[in-house]
Amino acid sequence: MDHIIQAIVLGVLQGLTEFLPVSSSAHLIVVPQWFGWDDPFLDSNAFDVMLHLGTLLALVAYFWADLWRYLRAWLASLAEARIGADVDRRLAWLLLITVIPGAVLGAGGESFFDTFFRQRSPIYIALLLVIGAGFLWLGERQGDRSRAMAQLRVRDAVVIGLAQALALFPGLSRSGTTIGTGLLLGLEREAAARFSFLMSVPIIAGAAVWKGRELVAAGIPPADGGPLLAGLTAATLCGLLAIGSLLAWLRRRSTDVFVAYRLAFAAAIVVVLLAR
Repeated sequence: MDHIIQAIVLGVLQGLTEFLPVSSSAHLIVVPQWFGWDDPFLDSNAFDVMLHLGTLLALVAYFWADLWRYLRAWLASLAEARIGADVDRRLAWLLLITVIPGAVLGAGGESFFDTFFRQRSPIYIALLLVIGAGFLWLGERQGDRSRAMAQLRVRDAVVIGLAQALALFPGLSRSGTTIGTGLLLGLEREAAARFSFLMSVPIIAGAAVWKGRELVAAGIPPADGGPLLAGLTAATLCGLLAIGSLLAWLRRRSTDVFVAYRLAFAAAIVVVLLAR
């Protein structure tokens, strides 16, 4: 029962914080430490894969129509060997371009990032939360929010893709860096978030497949089936809630509330460290 409760809590955290610009990795590292959950299951490859699969399912469910439209446009561009002036074809290729920096950095620096995650130093995470907050704050103040997704260019896709790659460090936040970069490039708030979510589909799917190789080879112990399903379900449902809520929020409001939350979370991490 403890495994199931812990899996649900972390699934909720994964689903919400994967899409809200507050860093899912920071929460999944720090919260178990605060509760004293030193359980190998929560650090297992199987649990990590299931949480990512949950957020992937949320993305596919929410953006199904968009993803299908871009897939058809991409296939048509391949069949005709041309992109032309078709906006969907161009956006489909731009979304693929954003994947390249993260894929290269993730594969080439796998051992480095594994070491960084294992160290799990809360003070580094707090620092990166503050840096990410500053980046979001800067995007709000410097961007003119005048561009739609259809106005993105190759250069924009490369820059946003590089921002996504930097989010491999726990605490920066993938959605935070990509939304902040989109704002700096002049995107409307909702457009920046929508592009951030769409570009995360191939990178999250790729990460799940990459890590899932070991899971397929090793198999899943029967006792872990319930907690894994609980974490997957919680991540999927909360992911759907987070995506819809954030897009609705950004139609009318700024990201300043997330800047404040990141700073408060970083301060809480430091306070807990000093109190121990």
